[in-house]
Amino acid sequence: MEKAYIIAAESSIDGNGSFDNYESIELSFKENNIPATHFYIDPLKAGWHSKPLKNHFRSGCAPVEAVHEAAEQIIDKTAQVVVISGEDNLRSSYPRETRQKMMAIYGDGLSIVDLYNRLAETFIQAHQTSKDDFKQIAGELFENYRRTYSRKNSDCNPDAKWFEYITDLFRGVDCANPMIDFKGKLIVCNKKTAFACGIEERDLIEIAGTGISSTEDGPENIHKIAEYAHLVQAYESACKAAGVDIGAEFLNKNALLEIYTCYPVVPLAFLLKTGIADSYKHIPALLNQYEITVTGGMNLCKAPWNNPSLNALVQMYRELQNGPFQYGAVHGNGGLGYKQGVVILKA
Repeated sequence: MEKAYIIAAESSIDGNGSFDNYESIELSFKENNIPATHFYIDPLKAGWHSKPLKNHFRSGCAPVEAVHEAAEQIIDKTAQVVVISGEDNLRSSYPRETRQKMMAIYGDGLSIVDLYNRLAETFIQAHQTSKDDFKQIAGELFENYRRTYSRKNSDCNPDAKWFEYITDLFRGVDCANPMIDFKGKLIVCNKKTAFACGIEERDLIEIAGTGISSTEDGPENIHKIAEYAHLVQAYESACKAAGVDIGAEFLNKNALLEIYTCYPVVPLAFLLKTGIADSYKHIPALLNQYEITVTGGMNLCKAPWNNPSLNALVQMYRELQNGPFQYGAVHGNGGLGYKQGVVILKA
């Protein structure tokens, strides 16, 4: 059976980062007369409610969906090469009022923060825990992200204002704060095409398994979203396709994770619903022992709007390329959580 591989992954934040490797591979495609199919991650300015164009993907799950579709096209031989690109200049291209208006995707007076607060309240009730317990674990989640981020970056001390509560459950540091300009690219193809373009074996990272699942979005569906049955379905589909229990590999320290960290309720749901955490009360000990992101999370290692999991895929590719881990899983979360996706990569 044909297999699909990521053969290159590049990104830049606020203009810092090089695409020289990507450009040299793109030139090899042209020199070998190999056509490339292009997938695009929509920026904020594309709007939330407009109909996506062909080969365009939208939502926080979009990069995971794009990798899922790219792998299918490579395996089915309907494409030889797929280039996945995301670019959003949130810092430089959007006046504050315009940005806020475009982010109000559920209507005036219904901010994403407030709706995630509602989702968290529903989740807390379902797990028969308390708001105080939730806030404690949210703090431990942030320290988990900061531990990862501080190993790779010198600056990981947000301003004091970000530690203030903006709702009764969330501080600024608990939420995604994507005020940067970002650009990222992935290249997906089969092994034969990669070798034809001079790619070395060690630079091939297999897309071992993917899973995508969804339910209805919106405030009226918060109780359904909070069940996260669709997250379980996406996770189990990816594990089955990859032939691996990624949770067990993670706990055995043979796999890396990048859980989507837009708000604490999302990584909590992932840890509990996948069985990585046996119960709510075991999460603090797990967070003390394991890092649940490779980037340091969306709160510190920012990527705007629909691009966080693209940024995570780039970072995961680099981690697996340089060893020693065999597997890496990247989680995507769309909207309030209506769409869930998981990509399992294999070195």
